[in-house]
Amino acid sequence: MDWKTLLSTKRLGMEEFHKKQEENRSEFQRDYDRLIFSTPFRRLQNKTQVFPLPGSIFVHNRLTHSLEVSSVGRSLGSDVAKAIIIREPELQQTLLPEIGSIVSAACLAHDMGNPPFGHSGERAISSFFSEGSGLALKDKQLDGERLTESQWNDFIHFEGNANAFRLLSHQFKGRRKGGFAMTYTTLASIVKYPFSSKLATKSKFGFFESEKETFIKIAAELGMIRKKEEPLEYVRHPLVYLVEAADDICYQLMDIEDAHKLKLLTTEETKELFMSYITPERKTHIEKTMKIVTDINEQIAYLRSCVIGVLVKECVEVFLMHEKEILEGTFKSTLIKSMSSIPNDAYKHCEEVSLRKIYRSRDVLDIELAGFKVITTLLELMIKAVSTPQNAYSQLLINRVSSQYDINAPHLYERIQAVLDYISGMTDIFALDLYRKINGNSLPAV
Repeated sequence: MDWKTLLSTKRLGMEEFHKKQEENRSEFQRDYDRLIFSTPFRRLQNKTQVFPLPGSIFVHNRLTHSLEVSSVGRSLGSDVAKAIIIREPELQQTLLPEIGSIVSAACLAHDMGNPPFGHSGERAISSFFSEGSGLALKDKQLDGERLTESQWNDFIHFEGNANAFRLLSHQFKGRRKGGFAMTYTTLASIVKYPFSSKLATKSKFGFFESEKETFIKIAAELGMIRKKEEPLEYVRHPLVYLVEAADDICYQLMDIEDAHKLKLLTTEETKELFMSYITPERKTHIEKTMKIVTDINEQIAYLRSCVIGVLVKECVEVFLMHEKEILEGTFKSTLIKSMSSIPNDAYKHCEEVSLRKIYRSRDVLDIELAGFKVITTLLELMIKAVSTPQNAYSQLLINRVSSQYDINAPHLYERIQAVLDYISGMTDIFALDLYRKINGNSLPAV
């Protein structure tokens, strides 16, 4: 792959208007602005990241997480761009200096397709079709049609990353062609798993069957390497590695900081986890600073910022070291897993502690259990409604759905997708409120 081809300002759905804009913002900065002012992005403020949404103690939600990932992504992209240009000065006249802006925008969008209630929401949707009442649809014929194998795989492996690509590229009713009309490069940079659901591993894949042709068009324009024709598989766009690293850095460190605030981890445990990333020669300086900063939460925040600096530097070095393999599509690891021994060992230790003390904590499990029940109930009712739209109760539910979702589409696959678009776009509070109303546990205020 070639950087000159991989970086493009062409916009999906606006190809005929492709030309240089007469304004100070770059095309990729315009991507960032379109995302941050959008309604789906604002909804992230009421979507669970890991912990239940805050009461008296503020913890991260999907919106604050996305903003922080975007900030780290900008640093990664800018540092990589500067280093590549030093090695290849002729790339200064290309779009390569814009990598920081591209990665920042892609990071902002990376979680926009996630349903309410964190990863529990994703599991609830895929489980509904693979082992719940939705399983009855696998071989069922409705209106003379059955779901194809590819369509069925989309549902049993439902994935927030693929749903983000759909959200940004699909033309919903009443919206402009090309969805958000993002640049090809920003769209390609959010697809962590550039293959169809037929190749899904642990429910990870990059695009639904409905967006397959869109992804093929983008990949062809950018010169991305196609590994398989059927099932469709590409190698990653190089900037995906930077988006992934920014996400990995933030969720790991911020979850530990939140766990400290919620007293799931002691101050000493948290300090020990963060200090394990620091080389011996730097520890002396950090310990001196810690004596000046006396507030415990500020100490933890300072250590976290030091660790972010370490991980950004490491990931940039790994990317530059393996740039040739990344461009050839032969790099098989992630930037985080390819770091040097001290930060790598520290990251693995943090993963183990997080799994044991954070992700299996009662508060986290409680929100996952509640979210699973809410999502499953909404799916059962809405899927039944689009499967039997002639029923009176079905019509009541269908009329409840916003007009932007094609709930009355002629094909079953499209109607189910409309249901998933509707439910995955909900905030935690909206989903819970609708669940209560549908079950008769809550009535509209009079």
